[in-house]
Parts: sequence; structure tokens; C-alpha cells
Amino acid sequence: MNQRDKYEKDWLFEITPKNKFFSLNLKEVWQYRDLLILFVKRDIVTVYKQTVLGPLWYLIQPLFTSITFTIVFNNLAGISTGKVPSFLFNLASITVWNYFTACFTGTSNTFVSNAGIFGKVYFPRIIAPLTTVISNLLKFGIQLFVFFVFYVYFYWKGAPLSFNWTTLFFPFSIVLMGVLGLGLGMIISSMVTKYRDFSYLIGFGVQLLMYVSAVIYPMALIEEKIPEYAWIIQYNPLAYIIETTRYMLLGVGEFPVGGMLYTLVLTFCIFITGVLLFNRTEKNFIDTV
Repeated sequence: MNQRDKYEKDWLFEITPKNKFFSLNLKEVWQYRDLLILFVKRDIVTVYKQTVLGPLWYLIQPLFTSITFTIVFNNLAGISTGKVPSFLFNLASITVWNYFTACFTGTSNTFVSNAGIFGKVYFPRIIAPLTTVISNLLKFGIQLFVFFVFYVYFYWKGAPLSFNWTTLFFPFSIVLMGVLGLGLGMIISSMVTKYRDFSYLIGFGVQLLMYVSAVIYPMALIEEKIPEYAWIIQYNPLAYIIETTRYMLLGVGEFPVGGMLYTLVLTFCIFITGVLLFNRTEKNFIDTV
């Protein structure tokens, strides 16, 4: 055995150019799991470290948004939520919607915001967007807890609230929402390296997307009031996830089996496309950022 073979035998990892068209690098991500955990802790601690209210912002935002939506859309505009209290209807929708927007906006600027560390240290680049998705689960968990506090309150006051067998699939719908946000975020992040216009579009684009995602109204209302434009909602996978989530938690609306199958297939395609573009961009993005 020569000296070179001896050194090669002692190597733990070998960094080589990626030749695979599609690769999630799950084995390598597992090897760097400590770094992933470190990044998640960093995101959780530093976001509100220098704020006065700290994690209370996790509660303030959905509560005030739900109150505003209830006053404007339900009381003034007259959008009916059936027998379910309007505030609880809006809070359920906003809680799930916030998780998607946090995952999407957080991952959509991955290459630009991490260019400094990407150019100095090697680690699986997909860890950066995964960190965003995982760390936002804490924020979602806090907001979900607040939702259940109000759920118990309204149930105690006599509101016709009930869980059903579909509630067992609630964690799956959240994973689906996170994967969809991750896939779309990686697609946008790959484009932002060359076209910075996308970073400016995200802000108001997400706000516009909310109005066609059945966040503030039931899907059946659009199909009843303006059926000629209902197709916009029906082709939106986010609308099906939010509608299904409300059915799981509040027993309102319906469980769109066909819509969820469509959402599952489309989410898978978006995620695969995101990974492909992400893997392709990470090879030479440092030259364009």
C-alpha cells in the first residue's frame, strides 16, 4: 500500500462534483444532522432575541389578523362561516396559512441570504431550506396551541364544534403544506440568483395568493356566488389544504378527496422540480449572486 492509498483509506468523506440529475442527499444530510439542529436552534433563538415581546409576536400576529378578518369580511362584507364562529374559522385558516408563507418566503431567498457561508464552508446546501421548514414548526405549534385554547372556549360556550375521523390526517396536511412551501421556495430561490425581480414579487405576491386560497371564505361560497371564476380556486392546491384543515378541526365545509389527491400529485411534482433546480443552481450560483 503506497502513501496515497493509505491517506485515501483514512478519509471519512470525499467531496466530488454531483453528476446525478436528481439527488436529495439524504445520507449526507443525516451525516450533517448536528449542523441542521444547530441552524434550527439559531433561527429559533435569534429571530426575536432583541425584541421586547419576544415569542409573543407568534401570538399577536394571528390573533389581530383573525380579529381584522372577522370585522371586515364577516361582519361588514357578510361572508358566512355557517354555525362555526367567524373568529375561530379565520384563526384556523390563518394558522395553517402562516406556516406555508413562513416556509415559502424563508426558503425563497436561500442562495442570496446564505451566499457568504456557502462560499466559505461546504455542507449539503439543502440543509438551509430544511432548517427554515423545521424551525417554523415551533411557530406553528405555538399558534396551533392558541387555536385550541379558543376552540375549547367556544366549545364551552356552546358552539357546534366537533372532530371527525379525518382529524387523524391533520399532521399529514401540515407536512403537505410544508413540502409545498419548500418546493416552491426552492424554485424561486433558484431563479432569484439570476433574476432579482422575483425577490420583489414575493411580498405582495403572497398577499394576493391568500385571496385565491380560500383563507377567508369557504370554497363552496365562491362556487355559489361567482361560479365562472371558481376554477381559479379549484386549481389552487393551497385552497384544498386549507379547506380540508377546517373540516378536520371544525367540522365545517367538506373533505375534498379528489382535490386532495390532485394536491398530493401537484405537490410532489413541485417538490421534485424544486430539488432539480436547487441541485443545478448550487453548482454555479456563487458566480452570479
